[in-house]
Amino acid sequence: MRSLAREFSLGGIIFFARNIEAPEQVAELSHDVQGLATSLPLWVSVDQEGGRVARLKRPFTEWPPAIALGRSGDDGLVTRFATALATELRAVGINLDFAPVLDVHTNPDNPVIGDRAFSERAEVAARLGGAFIAAMQAAGVMACGKHFPGHGDTSTDSHHELPVVEHERRRLDAVEWVPFRQAIAAGVATMMTAHVLVPDLDKDRIASFSPLVVDAVLKRALGFGGVVISDDLGMKAVSATFPLPVATVAAIAAGCDAVLLCNSTTDEQVTAIEAVIHAAESGALPMKRIEDALDRQRRIKERFLSGARAAVPLDVVGSDAHRSVSDEMASFT
Repeated sequence: MRSLAREFSLGGIIFFARNIEAPEQVAELSHDVQGLATSLPLWVSVDQEGGRVARLKRPFTEWPPAIALGRSGDDGLVTRFATALATELRAVGINLDFAPVLDVHTNPDNPVIGDRAFSERAEVAARLGGAFIAAMQAAGVMACGKHFPGHGDTSTDSHHELPVVEHERRRLDAVEWVPFRQAIAAGVATMMTAHVLVPDLDKDRIASFSPLVVDAVLKRALGFGGVVISDDLGMKAVSATFPLPVATVAAIAAGCDAVLLCNSTTDEQVTAIEAVIHAAESGALPMKRIEDALDRQRRIKERFLSGARAAVPLDVVGSDAHRSVSDEMASFT
């Protein structure tokens, strides 16, 4: 990590369970990571949704899955949850949470979304997702709406193979995109793309690599002005077909402003970064696209990471007040 930061300017890092030992250790690691920043602060990120997608285990508060909030239908409970979650993340120096899941859970056979979604109803997922984003970001942590253009009605897992979304654009606009529009209205900082194929939008390219999906729909039609981040480019839906350097350049060319390389080696990460540099130097990746990506990151980081914020003490982690919110959520599981 240190050598990468010396040679290249990194946007940020992501923690997984393998990086987590104790709250004090996470806080120290986050502090050390920020010391690698050359100009803009780094985002220090994690997947902490609750339920089965949670990298921070006890003594951090363990949260029930999002479906519990959907069953409660209680915007106030969502706000209390997101505020408590953000407070624990800030205590250990994490400033970006890859949550909430905004997929509408319309397929009961979906192996990857399931109880991670708020609801099978678009309007409920939109309302609760908007409440989550507003509360988390008010508490000082950037949120991320995922997985655009919608991963709720798939029957395969993009971690292992390429899912196909067969719906026409009219249906996507009426169901899948409703929560994403609400997230944009709530000022969500980032959005994550899904590694899915949506033939009615682009029959040839995975959504993460499709300008017709990322640029034309998410940025232009829906008006998202924040940072678009790809899902992990090491997932089998991508890596089974595309070498990492090719995938990295394709995602940025399509409109992704950053890419996630979650399980890649340092050598693979260097190769991917160098591929972007070579593509920019050759003109294959227009400088206008590079500059737009950097401008979007700069605006979001200035919005959330500039200026002094009061430190959050570590004793909020796993506090009685937070466990009380978790217990309230659990009553709806």
